[in-house]
Amino acid sequence: MKEVFILTSYYPPEIGAASNRIFHLANGLQKHNFQVSVITPLPNYPTGKIFEPYKRKFKVSTIENGIKIYRLWIYATNSKNKFIRLLAMLSYSFSLMWFFLWNKIPQTVIVQSPPLLVAFTSMLLLKSKKRKLVLNVSDLWPIVGVELGVFKKNFGYELLEKIERFNYRKADLVLGQSEEILSHVTSLIPQKEAFLYRNYPDFEPPEIEFSNSDENTIKLVYAGLLGVAQGIYKLCQELDYNNMEFHIYGSGSEQKKIEQFISNNKELPIFYHGELKRNDLHDKIIKHDAAIIPLQNRIYGSVPSKIFEYARLGLPMIYFGGGEGEQIIENLELGWAVKPNDYTGLNNVISEVRNLKIDLKSKAKIRETAYEKFDFETQLNRLEKLI
Repeated sequence: MKEVFILTSYYPPEIGAASNRIFHLANGLQKHNFQVSVITPLPNYPTGKIFEPYKRKFKVSTIENGIKIYRLWIYATNSKNKFIRLLAMLSYSFSLMWFFLWNKIPQTVIVQSPPLLVAFTSMLLLKSKKRKLVLNVSDLWPIVGVELGVFKKNFGYELLEKIERFNYRKADLVLGQSEEILSHVTSLIPQKEAFLYRNYPDFEPPEIEFSNSDENTIKLVYAGLLGVAQGIYKLCQELDYNNMEFHIYGSGSEQKKIEQFISNNKELPIFYHGELKRNDLHDKIIKHDAAIIPLQNRIYGSVPSKIFEYARLGLPMIYFGGGEGEQIIENLELGWAVKPNDYTGLNNVISEVRNLKIDLKSKAKIRETAYEKFDFETQLNRLEKLI
């Protein structure tokens, strides 16, 4: 049985695409007769506070579904101050260094990036001729940081670029969630072995349901992080609510602003339902007519995992983010694409969707496409041959 370590900054019970991605990878490899261990911080995302019952602990080790989970100390925070966030990343890096010092590390290690500094610590300390390092790149930092306005192109940016290149060079294999990520990596490090590893879901979807709304009303749903990058607060302000309901699930930095907006505009059909566990969420959102996947700005290299998850649920999508995700939606006829920040175009598309009267047949077609194009097992079988 081949042993593999997965080093990540996010893992359940934390929510979000990053934790789901690593969770499915770990469980998939375990089912394929790998001996899997996961090293991750004490759970704290997205609240920035250590979850109960992990508080006041330096390290927690458990076995979950046959997988050994090592949860290490971190200075937890969700502060927007970049120095405090740097401190958090360094604290986890120090915990990793301590872990490497006292534990035997197997020949195959999968390292999640970003955070860049955490990945750098792992690539620097674990590189050896006998060990195979697989770098799983889900976002292109520091490019994404500039696009999101987190920092500017200065000395700090140049330093992060050097760290990024170092990580790519030291990796024996780079996994990228998009074609854009792989193109970027190979443009910096030609001939680097790279593999397209999408964040395909691995769950049994509930039975497709028809919306119980009347024929003249569309039920639109958003489920996920309520952060600045998603722009749900702005979306609440810009939507045309003529014959439409907007349902929101999730949590994040904009949650209080969204709740206040709903409270101040009780005449609008906006409904915030809080945060649900994934299976419960699937049972709820499948009842809607369509889902919206928004991004405030087009982010190079980003392909939201919601595309693959909603397709498996058979839920038509309105994609509001541009880039590679837009191409997937249009090429596979999974829904409709609108350019970022074009709220007039978005409202026109919603009106178009309402007039189409989405039925069970159209939802079933989307699910069939997901089974054919976004199959987790097929992708994992290909990856297994490389690691």
